[in-house]
Amino acid sequence: MSPSISLSLVVSVYNEQEVLPFFLRELENVIVGLKLETELILVNDGSTDKTLEVINQYKDSSLLNTRVIEFSRNFGHEAAMIAGIDHAKGDAIICMDSDLQHPPEQIVVMTEAFLKGVEIVTMVREHRADNSAVKNWFSKKFYQFINRLSEFQLDENASDFFLISSRVANVLRNDFRERNRFLRGFIQIVGFPKKSISYIAPKRVAGVSKYSFFKLLKLSANAIIAFSKFPLYLGIYIGGIFAFFSVAIALFTLWQYIFGNTPPSGYTTIVLFLSLSFSVLFILVGIIGTYVGYIFDENKARPIYIIKDIK
Repeated sequence: MSPSISLSLVVSVYNEQEVLPFFLRELENVIVGLKLETELILVNDGSTDKTLEVINQYKDSSLLNTRVIEFSRNFGHEAAMIAGIDHAKGDAIICMDSDLQHPPEQIVVMTEAFLKGVEIVTMVREHRADNSAVKNWFSKKFYQFINRLSEFQLDENASDFFLISSRVANVLRNDFRERNRFLRGFIQIVGFPKKSISYIAPKRVAGVSKYSFFKLLKLSANAIIAFSKFPLYLGIYIGGIFAFFSVAIALFTLWQYIFGNTPPSGYTTIVLFLSLSFSVLFILVGIIGTYVGYIFDENKARPIYIIKDIK
């Protein structure tokens, strides 16, 4: 492979002491075979186990040019990727996880695409071996849902395993500095030549996933808010529906009155209608409050991450 380009590998690490040695060994074998000028950036996202110890031991004996970015605390996976991109020097930058569910051998395919002029390579999961069929189905439907709400179309099952050029990285560094991010979506809307490559995510060889249900829920909310204003329009749509039924009930009551019939008391109907109205109202207030909360976070302009040390 052409040695005329440099490659930066950004790896976010959080409490991965069990799997990290396997990952680093496999990654090193792949990179040595590429024969490219390569830097490895390991971002320790506030790990509380022996992950940092494993990283330091590897750095001392590594065949790769390795830099370690240590956060002052846990800032999250998205912040770790941004930090790595901010400090990457390569012509091409690859972001990936350290759990071996982003197969290092795919780096070869991604780099080949970059050499052909592709500036964004999105790795799309065909299947995830340790996910149930139900979870895989929900993951696919989530992207379909986002694409229906958004003016942009994202690759279904896109992952945090991707390659970007230094030019795309500069756009992310300068123009996409949201505190609540959906990075795998951002890289798909900046333009530039893009390619999607399918892969199968194998089972973890050790350790457990650090993405809890609530973290996935927050990531989903970030994606929806980052790419769609549709939830804000729900009040208009639902208000129109309620107005229609209110007019229909009023006309029905007037009809009954004109033709001399006693209108039904409608006590139960009124109570149910009011209960439903207030339920919908509180949901809409919650949606608006969520958007306002995100705006508040942006206005505070607190740092996306804080670095404790760089080695």
